[in-house]
Amino acid sequence: MPRYRLTVEYDGRPFVGWQAQANGPSVQRALEAAVHAFSGETVTVQGAGRTDAGVHALGQVAHVDLEREAATDKIQGALNYHLKPEPIAVLEVATADDEFHARFSAVMRHYRYRIVNRRAPLTFERGLAWQVAVPLDAARMHEAARHLVGQHDFTTFRAAQCQAKSPVKTLSRLDVARFGEEIEVSASAPSFLHHQVRSMVGTLKLVGEGKWATGDVARALAARDRAALGLNAPPDGLYLVAVDYDAAR
Repeated sequence: MPRYRLTVEYDGRPFVGWQAQANGPSVQRALEAAVHAFSGETVTVQGAGRTDAGVHALGQVAHVDLEREAATDKIQGALNYHLKPEPIAVLEVATADDEFHARFSAVMRHYRYRIVNRRAPLTFERGLAWQVAVPLDAARMHEAARHLVGQHDFTTFRAAQCQAKSPVKTLSRLDVARFGEEIEVSASAPSFLHHQVRSMVGTLKLVGEGKWATGDVARALAARDRAALGLNAPPDGLYLVAVDYDAAR
């Protein structure tokens, strides 16, 4: 049974998230329906990251097993045809070995959070970024972010419904940079807790507007208590940018 690796881009606004749920449409179910439409097969599409409702992806990775082999370009074309008009695009299809798993074989996940820092409301990018009207100091936000890099107990930045076995994660990167009126927060780690990126961004926003000192972020982390969290950023500005695998995969 051949296995195929998919690289997928999507606008998360119409979906309850990546994972199939009973309360609305999901990216996973849309892909599974597209596979069934062109192959007649009922499959489960496994994703690298279970993005939440409203969260977007530029490079989500998934895999699917099919009963019959087909050319990767034909699979890509068929999937994109049957996904219309959903805001989902399969950017690439590649063959994968039987041991490849989109979620469990991943060695690094990269997220980006977009803040548009202006008084005027968003028009074209409404739902695609977090509009913050008060001026933010991106340099102070970046300085505060240094406290979160490394291996820590991230209980403070973990959603109450998080199902991870341990709150200890290793954050490889957390950078904040300004590009004109846009501030980008880039986060990389082997894996993340539920809402971890949004919780970190919301807290850094408080630093950027001067409500928190940079050291307050370290104290919130050390508290290991969700009640110490400053703010949870909305899903609008969050993007799963890419997922890394060992070269052999």
